Amino acid sequence: MLATYGTPERLSPSALHCSQDLASTPEAAFTLLCEVEKWPVWLSCLRTARRLDPDTPFGLGSDVALRAKMSDEEELYEVDQYLEGHIVSLVGAYSVRRRIDFRVERKNGRAKLVVRLDYPSYGGVLGALIDRMTARRRLDRALVDSLVHFKGLVEFQRSAPDELLADF
Repeated sequence: MLATYGTPERLSPSALHCSQDLASTPEAAFTLLCEVEKWPVWLSCLRTARRLDPDTPFGLGSDVALRAKMSDEEELYEVDQYLEGHIVSLVGAYSVRRRIDFRVERKNGRAKLVVRLDYPSYGGVLGALIDRMTARRRLDRALVDSLVHFKGLVEFQRSAPDELLADF
């Protein structure tokens, strides 16, 4: 059963989608996905990521602070959907229109990571058009590159000897 916090808002049709097939188990992919402090290693649009409640297990209701590369301020998010081994969905603490959804799918013993990123653009039609032509394009490209980095990390963890992983 999918654990949900509140009622999720309808996502905009302009949300960014990206997916990547992984030569890894879904369990290994989900484990790496839940290591929030490592998000800036593979999620290239982030400068920092940290859990605000590191002493509790990561899951529904966990608070996460993210700092984007194009911003000096941290944005707070809360995990509002969580299904062990499958879904982590974050919603902006101050705007439910800001969402980051991660989903790990099982594909014949392998995994597939699907990411959906949604954020509002302000300024009416002109603001949305400018955002679509500038920031959204850069973010879309960064998201594609990020999933390639994630793929490299999770596949390296699967094939690397334990002594190499000690420094990771």
